[in-house]
Amino acid sequence: MLLGGLQKYSLIDFPGRLSCVLFLSGCNFTCPYCHNPDLVTGKLLRSSPLDESGVYQFLEQRQGFLDGVVISGGEPTLAEDLAPLCEKIKGMGYAVKLDTNGSRPQAIKHLINKGLLDYIAMDIKTAPSQYARFVKKDDNSTDIRASIQIIMESSLPHEFRTTCVRPFVDREIIDSVAKTISGAKRYVLQRFNDTRILHPEFFKEIEPEYDIHELMCLQTIAEPWVEECILR
Repeated sequence: MLLGGLQKYSLIDFPGRLSCVLFLSGCNFTCPYCHNPDLVTGKLLRSSPLDESGVYQFLEQRQGFLDGVVISGGEPTLAEDLAPLCEKIKGMGYAVKLDTNGSRPQAIKHLINKGLLDYIAMDIKTAPSQYARFVKKDDNSTDIRASIQIIMESSLPHEFRTTCVRPFVDREIIDSVAKTISGAKRYVLQRFNDTRILHPEFFKEIEPEYDIHELMCLQTIAEPWVEECILR
């Protein structure tokens, strides 16, 4: 496991909790709008790798102040020792939230079945049928759909998230995604941020960003299908 970075304090990443965010390096997707490009390629957010024992020492020092740890990436489920990491963190009294792209449903199911997660957030990049076109050429949407089903059939608090960026998202795609996650507890539509992204050249000939009025229209499309749809 390559620990890529640690954000020591967050009010927004774990709903209802004060948390830190632990970033695992490495990802199996190369979304051009990714705002953690170093983590995609297995690099670090700092000059040297984090030491796992140092992370545990930090968490020991923050007991009573922080009450949650977000494990993000990159794509955390690629790490073979993710379950022991979650188990260690929960053993210290912290709630654990996982951020995932949903590409490894069996890893997600394993963590849920072992009771190692308290919250899960899954990014849905576009309509599952469009993943091979936009996200990964050899991708099978079956894994994405399986992860959605596993999450929704669990008792875990959860959210699904879509970054609203052209051409990955349009009105029809939001309608398709919302129907796919029909009944979900929360669906988050995220604004595109073009600061330091993985492949800025991808967007040279298009206007990728949705303005607030367009986002509200997308929200209106999704709202009937989920318990809560918010803009972020």
